[in-house]
Amino acid sequence: MATRETSDSPRRRIVEAAVELLESGGPDAVSTRAVAAAAGMQPPAIYRLFGDKEGLLEAVAEHGYAQFLRSKRAQLDPDPQDPVEELRHGWDMVVEFGVSRPELFAVMNRATGRSSDAAHRAGLEILHGRVRRLAAGGWLRVDEDLAAQIIQATGQGAVTTWHSTPAERRNPALLTILRESMVAAVTRAEPTVPAAETGPAAAARALRAALPDDGDVLSDAEQHLLREWLTRLAADSGAPYA
Repeated sequence: MATRETSDSPRRRIVEAAVELLESGGPDAVSTRAVAAAAGMQPPAIYRLFGDKEGLLEAVAEHGYAQFLRSKRAQLDPDPQDPVEELRHGWDMVVEFGVSRPELFAVMNRATGRSSDAAHRAGLEILHGRVRRLAAGGWLRVDEDLAAQIIQATGQGAVTTWHSTPAERRNPALLTILRESMVAAVTRAEPTVPAAETGPAAAARALRAALPDDGDVLSDAEQHLLREWLTRLAADSGAPYA
């Protein structure tokens, strides 16, 4: 569980100092001595609060995820009229964050601790919510898990490629092309009408996405069995992109 912090708590001061050093000087600038000095504290305070430098970097990643999630939720439309445009907007937000804050983005992607993992899962819930809305509307070209993987992989790949390219050769068109390639791989040009399909895959994906999470209608065992059947039907598309 994430540690609650006040705006002037020693833990928060240290984390914010570490983020500032990371973004201005890269990972090598984040030494315990430098962070302690920037926070106006003694180095032993870092070991007491975080254990070691890796623990501090985990806290930095958690801080980064929390910042990103706040901005993401502030722009989240609870009832989007166009789920494909919502997908584009969400992808753009991730890539913009990674392009503008590369060092923090890299630390967030490397983090494996419990607190940062919880924040990461919260971000994934937003992504999977977008994917479920696409599936429920008949827009998905692939199953939900693969769609989420494609969205993540293209976003992270776009950021990595951008920063590995010399500044004078960077072309913003790359990001647009990668985004549209992702959209084309994940969604259909038009939502499907299940009756016109040659197989039940699209209907199964839409029904699975629309299933309620609670057990008011079906028991847990029935929900599990139905989801298993629908997952098999959704995967039985006859081709990678049905």
